[in-house]
Amino acid sequence: MLAIADPLRGTSRAAIAPLSARGLDAVMLTGDHRHTEDAVEAVAGTPRVVAEVLPDGKAAEVRRPQKARHVVAMVGDGINDAPAPAQADVGLAIGTGTDVAVVTAGVALVRGDLHGLAAAITRSRRTMRTKRGNLFRAFFYNVIGTPVAAGVLYPAFRLLLSPILASAPWHSVPSPW
Repeated sequence: MLAIADPLRGTSRAAIAPLSARGLDAVMLTGDHRHTEDAVEAVAGTPRVVAEVLPDGKAAEVRRPQKARHVVAMVGDGINDAPAPAQADVGLAIGTGTDVAVVTAGVALVRGDLHGLAAAITRSRRTMRTKRGNLFRAFFYNVIGTPVAAGVLYPAFRLLLSPILASAPWHSVPSPW
């Protein structure tokens, strides 16, 4: 009997644990034979492994939770993975993977392991929180400030805003990096 295996990265289990702790479901899609499924689950720590999946099948597996309105991120590193990250809401590529995987993904993890995945999720959530806060403040400022600057309160209160106030830094957001 001859068996050939493509070993998993030793950091896979440690990289997947923080995702599970955040309530994210990790699924491994592989083209490998079904008999490798149990071994992969034990090593990687993923609760679910889908084996014997061709490239088009990986894209179909990504579409399945999307139909249920779930946001799907897909990490790939090879030519066979390229259709799935392109289909995903967030496509990620291992930076040491093939050029096709890196080009079709929206995000490239520079290091050759999945540890950057949890950090990328944390940074993107922080960035979106900052953007939403900035949009709220801009909306509030424009709804209140524009009419006052236009003179709505002037007849009753003799109150005008100087255009100089529009250039004032109203808050300072620290860099998430």
